[in-house]
Amino acid sequence: MIDWTRVGDLRDEVGAEDFEEVVELFIEEVDEAIERLRAEAYETSLAAELHFLKGSAMNLGFSGFADLCSAAEQTAEQGGQVNTAGIVASYEMARTAFLAERAERLAA
Repeated sequence: MIDWTRVGDLRDEVGAEDFEEVVELFIEEVDEAIERLRAEAYETSLAAELHFLKGSAMNLGFSGFADLCSAAEQTAEQGGQVNTAGIVASYEMARTAFLAERAERLAA
């Protein structure tokens, strides 16, 4: 679900203090995008919203969520039906796991 190696690499790249700012910004921006998914009020299109979510998720190591967004993005681009509720649920699980485990995982 979470690629902790990627998370550790990102923290090493930006430094511990800046990493906390990156996490805060990520959570804020992705929470906003998730709310748009819930409301079906996309800034441009569903595919574009999913593309944004995929990229953000990949950057912070939310690998399972990123994979789901990638598949959904392709489906949306092809005009297929996207299970946005499943995407929202996946993010919420990943977010909860990340926030609960990050201190322990990154202390090692």
